[in-house]
Amino acid sequence: MTIESSLESNRVQELDDLLTELKPKILSYIDQADPKSSQYNLKSLGTYHPPSFLKKELTQESNLDQPCNQKELFKVIDKVLQFSVNTWNPGFLDKLYASNNPIGVVSDILLSVLNTNSHVYTVSPVLSVIENHIGKKYAKLFFKQEKCGGLTFSGGSWSNITSLQVARSLKYPDTKVKGNQNYKFAIYSSVHCHYSVVKAAILLGIGSENVFKVDVDENGVMDVDHLIAVIDETIKQGYTPLYLNSTAGTTVFGSYDPFTKLHEICQKYNIHHHIDGSWGGNVIFSNKYKDRLEGCQFADSITVNPHKMLGVPTTCSFLLLPNVDNFQVAMSLQAPYLFHGREEDNDDGENYDLADGTMGCGRRADSFKFYLAWLYYGTKGFESRIDHAFEIKQYFIDKILSNGDFELVGPKQPQCLQVCFYYNPNKLANNTETTRFISRELHKLGKYLVDFSPNPVNDSKGEFFRVVFNSPILTDKVIDNLIDSIINIGKHL
Repeated sequence: MTIESSLESNRVQELDDLLTELKPKILSYIDQADPKSSQYNLKSLGTYHPPSFLKKELTQESNLDQPCNQKELFKVIDKVLQFSVNTWNPGFLDKLYASNNPIGVVSDILLSVLNTNSHVYTVSPVLSVIENHIGKKYAKLFFKQEKCGGLTFSGGSWSNITSLQVARSLKYPDTKVKGNQNYKFAIYSSVHCHYSVVKAAILLGIGSENVFKVDVDENGVMDVDHLIAVIDETIKQGYTPLYLNSTAGTTVFGSYDPFTKLHEICQKYNIHHHIDGSWGGNVIFSNKYKDRLEGCQFADSITVNPHKMLGVPTTCSFLLLPNVDNFQVAMSLQAPYLFHGREEDNDDGENYDLADGTMGCGRRADSFKFYLAWLYYGTKGFESRIDHAFEIKQYFIDKILSNGDFELVGPKQPQCLQVCFYYNPNKLANNTETTRFISRELHKLGKYLVDFSPNPVNDSKGEFFRVVFNSPILTDKVIDNLIDSIINIGKHL
């Protein structure tokens, strides 16, 4: 008896047909967003459409009961490309990540072809070896310990959450069995920290009320004196100081906390010092700007996201530790049905069943994307990308400061790649309406997508623009056009 599949025939031919049809569509999509191309269209960024419109276009007529033909399939693909935000366009200045790049597309394709789970060595031998290698090489940029290393997690939030689990397990091993019942833990972070710190406390049963927020100065940098006062007060209240989250590149102002001073405080109070460098940690690749990370070598853990400043495809986030063995110390449950160890083949002492060092099981080999990008561009390529971005950011700052209708918000010299500012030609007391109107109109034109934020220092002044200069294809001409567009839209207020 022969049993044949009704779903697949000649898979190679089928894939060839699909890729042949898809390739020119992808190339055209990217080409029209490239300022160096003759097909460049500044408005290729895409314009805003409400969910009701997209539901009608993409889901209303879909029939999932029967397979569609290739023509119907590509009709859907065309609409996905047409109505999505084109992050390859230099006008995408909204978030802390930028467009993909050619080697990134290749690495994602290869991962999809391999379609393996990088949880145990037996099913992902090559990818496991690569992740250990690249995690160690990456960690050595930050730490000096020979045993340092890192693993990937699905985004900076999960890297941060995992760092809290590492901290609790290492400092109080009994919590792995008994939970938090013998302790009232305190977590400390600045008022400008990422929300994942609070979510980590919730997830680990510590509770959001036990996250104590520390003041920042006028530049958004953590106030060391206030931190000490907060720690002392929580100890008086019977808390056990557990974990300090500091930030390398805060989400709003892009500020860097004073890591050396914070390390000394953590040493004094036996606190795990974590650095959330999801956004700004990769200045480590730039000789010109890596001094912002002074003191990071003393940290107990560091989160860094190559998918942000380095342009690696999302998602690609690392948690780095000065001792890579601590992933297993903190996470392992000794599950022999899954993690076989294969000690007879492993004489270097490394863990190649990588999920044994995480709180999950299924994991995509995101490290491979970073590995190929590092091979392709080299350290010098990453450095050039970062230095160019800082140069473009400074060009924008100098340009707007020459116009009295613009006003910087936060640090007078922003430390990372985002610039916070008001455009206020009418000298209004509250800028929210102006900021939102211009932001919406820029998007409607399909030219620029920029973000805005409430003022964390002075609510009465209203919301301000936050523009991120992270794309490697940004030029002074694009910046000039952005400023002119803001001014021209402002005339209609």
